[in-house]
Amino acid sequence: MTHPWNYEATVEEIESIIQKIESGQLDLEDVFEKFAVAAEHLQDCEQFLGKKQQQLDLLIETLSDQ
Repeated sequence: MTHPWNYEATVEEIESIIQKIESGQLDLEDVFEKFAVAAEHLQDCEQFLGKKQQQLDLLIETLSDQ
């Protein structure tokens, strides 16, 4: 069963990945793999925030017109 995407959980996962990379306990291949996953998650978060910003801008515009 897959869970719906969650911004907060994704940010927590990114933070966890950063901690693992910074610990120095991963071999180089794992560092690159984790970095790629974190970069993908960051892109997902950026897209999510962009959509929410558009929704907020539209709402503000609608309220300003009333």
